[in-house]
Amino acid sequence: MLITNATLLSFDEEGQPLSDHALYIEDGKIAAIGPQKALQAWYQDAETLDARGQYVMPGNICAHTHFYGAFARGMAIPGAPPKDFPEILQKLWWPLDKALDAEAVRYSALVMLIDAIKNGTTTLIDHHASPNAIPGSLDVIADAVEQAGLRAVLCYEVTDRDGAAKAKAGIEENVRFIRKSKSEKRKSRIAATFGLHASLTLSDTTLDACREAAPEGTGFHIHVAEHEADEYDSLAKSGTRVVDRLHKHGLLGPHTIVAHGVHVDAREIALLAETETWVTHQPRSNMNNGVGVAPVESLMRAGVNVCLGTDGFPHSMWEEARFAYMLQKVHHRDPRRMPGDDVYRMLTANNAALVEQFFPDPIGVLAEGAVADLIFVDYHPHTPLTYGNLPWQIIFGFHESMVTTTICGGQVLMRDRQLLTLDEAAITAAARQLAPKIWERYRTFVG
Repeated sequence: MLITNATLLSFDEEGQPLSDHALYIEDGKIAAIGPQKALQAWYQDAETLDARGQYVMPGNICAHTHFYGAFARGMAIPGAPPKDFPEILQKLWWPLDKALDAEAVRYSALVMLIDAIKNGTTTLIDHHASPNAIPGSLDVIADAVEQAGLRAVLCYEVTDRDGAAKAKAGIEENVRFIRKSKSEKRKSRIAATFGLHASLTLSDTTLDACREAAPEGTGFHIHVAEHEADEYDSLAKSGTRVVDRLHKHGLLGPHTIVAHGVHVDAREIALLAETETWVTHQPRSNMNNGVGVAPVESLMRAGVNVCLGTDGFPHSMWEEARFAYMLQKVHHRDPRRMPGDDVYRMLTANNAALVEQFFPDPIGVLAEGAVADLIFVDYHPHTPLTYGNLPWQIIFGFHESMVTTTICGGQVLMRDRQLLTLDEAAITAAARQLAPKIWERYRTFVG
């Protein structure tokens, strides 16, 4: 396929955006980039996709999300509103994940994948929980991802909160899916890691069991210090803070993803940097849950690779970047905090480097040999757009409604805002029919 009439906007070079350019895609990768006339002469028989002068850029990446939370939208929590994050877990998320069966797992993934395609997000790292439907749950999600045509890294959230048998089942689901993904390679669009919930719901015995069960070279995906309760629990259990505890159990490292890190202290930050552990920042979720503001600038200054996720919010990564940019400013009452180029680095280079841990080819750049994960953006800036001001053009100008076409691995998933791989009307209608049953089951689990 030859994409023509494109204004190319990559994230790995300096200079001006390249107008009147074309890209040739072969076997799911970018095979050639160059002036349009030259590529049209070289690939005369190629199928052509006209970008009509729109910006063509790499698809967005989400470093941490929860497909399973889709049915929380619009759901009422019985009784008094939760007063803090521990109560949010007890009154909302833990009863909701218990209410999920295989059908609910499938539809929660499908509606979130529709959202991702429409928002121009082509790669997602999901963190799944369904304690009453554990075996095979990751295959259900993987099948939905393949149906959508997107790229994803999947894992199951191991926890002790539902008893030893289900903790064991969670470990087995991770190990089974990791091995299956490596053997099948799932067309190179599905990868796996090992999921853990959080220190506060995991015993030393379970942490060790996870470490021992994980295939060689596997990292972990775990919530860390999202609320102070996680730190207090770790101190009570082990006499150490959360990051120290995970380090003691051999769970940190260059393949491990730590979500949130809102309440880590200076030594924990140093340990994350020393072990080359990845940290994901989810400002919209942190604000909604009232958990505090992550020390993102301190983490980045210490050398920690900080990425950007959504934590189950809509997969509008430019919106998440805006919140990341503004939250530190209002928190510190200082407009100099959280520079736009740091937010841009999280959104682009860091997110791309993280997912490249799981896939064999470059992601998140327009370059020959990189995967053809692309979006067309109908943006008409009224000021000059350069690589020097691109971070601020994204923060103040880009909007997800401008995404007209989404491509993953060379497959067109949405063209001119029309979904091609998923039937949005049928999926959302089925989800609406399913939601009341899930909500009814949810109420039986609320304490």
